[in-house]
Amino acid sequence: MKILFVLTSHDQLGDTGKKTGFWVEEFAAPYYALLDKGAEITVATPKGGQAPIDPSSDTEDAQTKDTKRFKEDKEVKEIIANTKVLADVNANDFDAVFYPGGHGPLWDLANDLTSVKLIETFNEQEKPIAFVCHAPAALKRVSGTDGNPLVKGKKVTGFTNSEEEAVQLTEIVPFLVEDMLQENGGIYSKKEDWAAYAVQDGNLITGQNPASSELVAEKLLAALK
Repeated sequence: MKILFVLTSHDQLGDTGKKTGFWVEEFAAPYYALLDKGAEITVATPKGGQAPIDPSSDTEDAQTKDTKRFKEDKEVKEIIANTKVLADVNANDFDAVFYPGGHGPLWDLANDLTSVKLIETFNEQEKPIAFVCHAPAALKRVSGTDGNPLVKGKKVTGFTNSEEEAVQLTEIVPFLVEDMLQENGGIYSKKEDWAAYAVQDGNLITGQNPASSELVAEKLLAALK
């Protein structure tokens, strides 16, 4: 099992002067779930090098068993500090792709044409493509094999408008994940705020929020078997 993880390179939270990046739990939970099952994982970002961590995901109340393991894992810190450049990555070398969230992807991965093409290639090859929380933002400009938006007519989930409101970033983000998925024709569903929830439609797997990360990884593992 060779799995590609794609992280954001974007570290600015709009014009607030605050930092953003990827959400640690959304990387750590799937990373360890897959690693412990023998997966070979490669991590890439649009710019390569150090992937920015969202400081809000590093606070005491955001800790889980996986984020604690991440904090003490020198090997994974090295990987995050030296991510591969996304343009140098070939979909043919992997069995699946996984996009962790955090607010960063709303700015870079949503519009990154290399990422768009990569997802389209994985989809054409009928390999699992998985996204959690804000990461479905990366699907914004992705087309399916029929030329329509990839999510059109597909069951999807992602960070909800009410969750975005709860973290008081509705006015800061360039767009809302829930709205975008619906505008692109996705059959969007959700559970209550912060509940673990993931849906699968064919090879497309999406999760609602950080708590859904492990569920997405489980579905991805099952899809690879």
